[in-house]
Amino acid sequence: MEKSLSKLIAPSFFKVHKDVLSNKHTHYWLKGGRGSSKSSFISIEIITGIMKDPLANGICLRKYGVSLEKSVYNQLKWAISILEVSEDWKSYKSPLKLEYLPTGQEILFVGMDDPQKLKSIKPANGGYYKFSWFEEVNEADGMGEIRSVEQSILRGGDKFVSFKSYNPPANASNWINLEVQEVRDDRIVHHSTYLDVPVDWLGKQFFLEAEHLKKVNELAYRHEYLGEMTGTGLTVFQNIEVREITNEEIQGFDNIREGIDWGYAADPFCFVQCNYNKKLKRIFVFNEVFEYGLLNAAAIEKVSAVHSPYSEIIADSEDPKSIGEFWDAGFPICGAKKGQGSRGFGFKFLQGLEKIVIDPVRCPNVKREFSMCEFEKNRDGSVRNEYPDKNDHTIDAIRYALERDMPIAMR
Repeated sequence: MEKSLSKLIAPSFFKVHKDVLSNKHTHYWLKGGRGSSKSSFISIEIITGIMKDPLANGICLRKYGVSLEKSVYNQLKWAISILEVSEDWKSYKSPLKLEYLPTGQEILFVGMDDPQKLKSIKPANGGYYKFSWFEEVNEADGMGEIRSVEQSILRGGDKFVSFKSYNPPANASNWINLEVQEVRDDRIVHHSTYLDVPVDWLGKQFFLEAEHLKKVNELAYRHEYLGEMTGTGLTVFQNIEVREITNEEIQGFDNIREGIDWGYAADPFCFVQCNYNKKLKRIFVFNEVFEYGLLNAAAIEKVSAVHSPYSEIIADSEDPKSIGEFWDAGFPICGAKKGQGSRGFGFKFLQGLEKIVIDPVRCPNVKREFSMCEFEKNRDGSVRNEYPDKNDHTIDAIRYALERDMPIAMR
């Protein structure tokens, strides 16, 4: 069967296929544009995987149950046919189910809009749901909904393979585009396009349609066929680079900047540490303290653990009492000068940097706030000519930290 699979799986998925066979990861996030064959790959993996493991069952999910039959159900029936094992499988319509006849193993199809079906779900043959497939996973309301489902189905076995397939939303701040940037040892994120697929699989007309769209609307082509996050045009910071900042890099930083945005009532205390490379016009954000309900005594203790002794902290000057407490604790700290228009000037300075490099593991809240910062629209659809004033605690802390690095006109 392995020899025949090489003719059924697009070359771009060969490494992922070997990874699944080697039980190296649990979560496989497969993203890409139209015609990338990710659904074909997943369906073949599930059918062959169940036939090889007598304890393995499968469950396929979409946000809405009404979408299951014409998508994942038909896709898995295609895999059964192309693998030439139709005599070993039986399909059911009510409820949707596929059964592997030699052992009674099953593949169920459940909509996430019916959570009651998932609470006590168990395979009829006594095995477990080794394989799960979240098709068009971006339809979910967020990672919390996915976790809730997986808490019900990822149990009863020692090895799981969870596929999540989707076309990336255009907006970089969409929850799923942010989620796949999170670093996890048990996760693989794979991107594929129709250009990775043999022409005869899709047909020449598919490629002609793609090339036509590329000529008449390149932005739509890049989003629909290449699966790129082309954006909404409202993103404030288009110069973000989210990646690991290594310990070696941090040891070489020589222009450490630190800033604090004080928590007021429902707002969090926020301390941010970054390095400013004036020559390259880049900042590297590598430490944060972000916590709600944090009293100054506790904040002092947390900041002490990461504070650079050679760096002055610049804090929001609206709270002189807190500045005084940090000063008494031995921190070199002062209030930001701020002034009329300083907020807008600070945003422009950050926008004008070549790159804002953010470590997503060390600074998850910095990543979230910068990635989700977007201009707002008026009721008539026009874009407001002002910077958004919400969910910007880390942005403010970084503005304060870099206040003295900004041109005088921006201070």
